[in-house]
Amino acid sequence: METSKTTGYAPVNGLKMYYEIHGNGTTPLVLIHGGGSTIETSFGNILPLFAAHHKVIAVELQAHGRTNDRDSPESFEQDADDVAALLRYLKVDKANILGFSNGGTTTLQIAIRHPEVVNKIIVVAGAYQREGFITGFFEGMQHATLDNMPQQLKVAYEKVAPDKTQLIVMFKKDKQRMIDFKDIPDQSVQSIKAPALFMVADKDVITIEHTVRMSKLVPVAELAVLPGGHGSYIGEVGSIKAGSKLPEVTVALVGEFLEK
Repeated sequence: METSKTTGYAPVNGLKMYYEIHGNGTTPLVLIHGGGSTIETSFGNILPLFAAHHKVIAVELQAHGRTNDRDSPESFEQDADDVAALLRYLKVDKANILGFSNGGTTTLQIAIRHPEVVNKIIVVAGAYQREGFITGFFEGMQHATLDNMPQQLKVAYEKVAPDKTQLIVMFKKDKQRMIDFKDIPDQSVQSIKAPALFMVADKDVITIEHTVRMSKLVPVAELAVLPGGHGSYIGEVGSIKAGSKLPEVTVALVGEFLEK
C-alpha cells in the first residue's frame, strides 16, 4: 500500500534521532510511539493504512529503538523539543502530530511548547494529569521490573537497537518518568490553538472521564471513544486482535478529522 519509504538519522539535541518517511502528501502526519516501544510495535499495523493517503513521518524517541540515549532523564518536554527540532531539520513547516500513550502526552507538549510547527494534533490514550490514569497505575509502576515489560516490546527493541544491552536503561528511564509524572496545568492545555482529536478506548489505561476533560479544555477539539483496550484500536503489537477492523476505523476517523 505504501508508495515510498526513506529512513535516516537526524542530529537532534545531542541525539542521533531515527526517523522514517512513508507515502506522499503535503502536510505530513507525524507518529509518536508509546513508552518502551518502537515504530513497529506501536504503528506497524496502522502505518501502511495512513501512508496510503498521507505522507507519514514516524520517529523513535530518546533511548527507544534505533535512537541513542543521552546523559539525562527522559521527559515529555524534552521529547517535544526533540520532535520539533527533527521537523526543523527535515524542513517541515507544519505537521499533523499523532501520539499514542506516552506519545500522546508528548504531542500535547509539542502543541504547548512549539505551536508554530503544529497544524492539528491527535492524542491517542494520552494524559495530562496523574488523575487520568486508571486506579493502581502509579502504585504498580513503583514496583515494576524488566520482567513486567511485555515480551513483544523487548523482542522489538533487541531487533533494532544498536546496543541491545541498553534495554534495561530504557526501561528504568521510562519507569522513572512515569513515577515522577507531573501534572500539566489546565491553563497550558487551554492554550493549545491547534484543532485536536482525543481518542481513548472504553477499557483503556487512561480513563474516559479524563479524556473528556481534556477535550473540553482545548478550544477546538473532538472526542472519539472506541471499544477495546490500550492500543487495540491502532493495532499496537501487544493488544491487536486477529481480524479486528478497529485500526481501519481509527484511520477513517483520523482521516476525516484531518480533511476538515
